[in-house]
Amino acid sequence: MSDDDDDGPEYDINFRVNPDEYEIGRGEQDVFKCEPYKGELLPLWSIKTLDSAEDGAEAIYKKFCEYRDTNEFPGMDLARKYLQMGWTRAMRYAKYPGGQKYEDGEEREAQEWYDDEKREIALVYKQYLDQLRDDDTYQHRRQEWKQEESEES
Repeated sequence: MSDDDDDGPEYDINFRVNPDEYEIGRGEQDVFKCEPYKGELLPLWSIKTLDSAEDGAEAIYKKFCEYRDTNEFPGMDLARKYLQMGWTRAMRYAKYPGGQKYEDGEEREAQEWYDDEKREIALVYKQYLDQLRDDDTYQHRRQEWKQEESEES
């Protein structure tokens, strides 16, 4: 992937077939662009209700385990990004009315807690995110991947 690829809605790359094209990026970057993982993970993701978040976070973590067991680092890392997105998005709704951090171009004062259910949802995703981040295989593969990326640049 090159910087020029960021303009389109999705990359014209199958990252399962071409895993070397995957770049870790920052935060949740490219979470909606990397197929086939987007198609496998996005339908599982939800912050609508606590029940749907619990089901979604668990299912995404199970997909992470499948990717780990088949040594698919792009899938492992994208599962992390979906869990991270669940945590950050739900936390935004927990702190800001309607999830709107800005009003009339000005940053709103965060509330503690505007929406208690969204806070619970955020904590569900955070629990699975922490479990994933603590996974020895994930840590090892992420370190290797970052090393390979730095050698290529």
